[in-house]
Amino acid sequence: MEFESVSSSDKRGVKASEVEVTEKSIFERSTSKIRQFSDKLDALGVESTGIQRIPPYERGTYKQFWHVAGLWISAAGGLSSMSSYFLGPMIFELTFNQALVSGLVSMWIGCLFAAYCSIMGPQSGCRQMVTARYLFGWWFVKFICLASIVGVMGWSIVNCVVGGQMLASVSDGKIPIWVGIIIVTVVSLFVAIFGIKQVLRVETLFSVPVITCFLLLYISSSNKFKYVHDFTNETLASETLTGNWLSFFSLCYSITATWGGITADYYILFPEKTPKLNVFLLTFFGIAVPSTFVGVLGLLLASCSMSYEPWNAAYEKYGMGGLLHAGFSRWGGFGKFCVVVLVLSLVSNNIVNTYSAAFSIQLSGVALAKVPRWIWAILCTIVYLVCALVGRNSFSSILGNFLPMIGYWISIYIILLIEENVIFRSWYHHLYTVEFPTEPQVMSQWKLKRLPSQKRQYNWDEWDNADVITRGLAATAAFLVGVAGVVLGMAQTYYVGPIASLIGEYGGDIGMWLGMGFAGIAYPPLRYWELKKFGR
Repeated sequence: MEFESVSSSDKRGVKASEVEVTEKSIFERSTSKIRQFSDKLDALGVESTGIQRIPPYERGTYKQFWHVAGLWISAAGGLSSMSSYFLGPMIFELTFNQALVSGLVSMWIGCLFAAYCSIMGPQSGCRQMVTARYLFGWWFVKFICLASIVGVMGWSIVNCVVGGQMLASVSDGKIPIWVGIIIVTVVSLFVAIFGIKQVLRVETLFSVPVITCFLLLYISSSNKFKYVHDFTNETLASETLTGNWLSFFSLCYSITATWGGITADYYILFPEKTPKLNVFLLTFFGIAVPSTFVGVLGLLLASCSMSYEPWNAAYEKYGMGGLLHAGFSRWGGFGKFCVVVLVLSLVSNNIVNTYSAAFSIQLSGVALAKVPRWIWAILCTIVYLVCALVGRNSFSSILGNFLPMIGYWISIYIILLIEENVIFRSWYHHLYTVEFPTEPQVMSQWKLKRLPSQKRQYNWDEWDNADVITRGLAATAAFLVGVAGVVLGMAQTYYVGPIASLIGEYGGDIGMWLGMGFAGIAYPPLRYWELKKFGR
């Protein structure tokens, strides 16, 4: 019998191979256990599916309109939307009338953009950031997903801080702000790990008590509305006033425009043939009406606090939560109960944010997509909980500096989406490209070549096929051009652009408008080039 000799290097190779197999088996066993646990959660009603497209035969019926309407009332008509309006008189030194015009007009513009994004949901069956692949391509969309994650997580931080302030105020400090933050976070997570059907049901349930308590706050605080117009800013230079007005305009626009990054997520169970106009109108009025309702109330409370010392003292001690409690103060214990109920509006907003952020993370990488959505929801919650605890004493700074940052990227994304749909994907217009002659000829001899229809229409079945969707070069380049416009026009405490600095002492924030303009001008020629070069 002959024995083959095995070299030491071969032995090392065998051992390395065994270690690799062992590590692989450990990973496979771990993922298998997670998958089994996800299946059990799915049986309990937890949505275990990820960013996959929902095919038409798995959709629901038009009855979901009522659930989505309840979602917008609960999530958009809450303290999250109200919080920014406090900054009009308190930070930007605007009178009630000035802040009212600036805040409402810009907020309605943001609603128009958010409503436009929502029409992608029923026709695609895909999440909002999945549809963004058809703009930015397989690789570049990851950066857009990152911006979306930062945006919704930032809102969750704001919500947790406000909730902590409210619970601390009604308990007279017995519940510290940090404890209140944890309470809001835990309740939000409990619902967010469930699927879209449960999210819609809970949001609809929350909408009734939340809108009722806001109506009661109007009534309870109305005896102090006589102080609304006592605050004036006549000593403020006109240029500075203009800059502050523009900055507040951009801030309030961001309140509703940022919904554009996730609105389609909540229509993916609608029938594929749902009329676009119905979806658009539901989203527009679903966001605009409750946001206006709470926004006006926020301006009234903030304007009164600038002239009425007890309310100002309450704000200085417990922030927005203290001012809300002061508005209910004449009703004693029942007023405290109403403040606690309003915390549900913060929970509602956090649920929506966490639910959508998990999908953006899955879209950021193939390996990340294999991790169940509920795990990412838990990790997102941990992140914004820690950030809220760290920044709980800097609420105004977080809100004033953070919100416009979301508005910058979403504005560029929306203008690119509109141009892609209207110019390059339209069902009603034919696209042509110029066929240039090889030799100099007169213009009348140049030919217009029609682009094939399959290059215009969306093929939603290929949402995860990198060889079919666009390369994303045009959108990415236009986005970077838009960023240049943002840098020129933004006005924040940490940076004021050269154009923004020309408007008043503190600058006027026009970054998102310049960004939209720059990107909107750059995209059409870049997209024409991309279609001609790559055909998709």
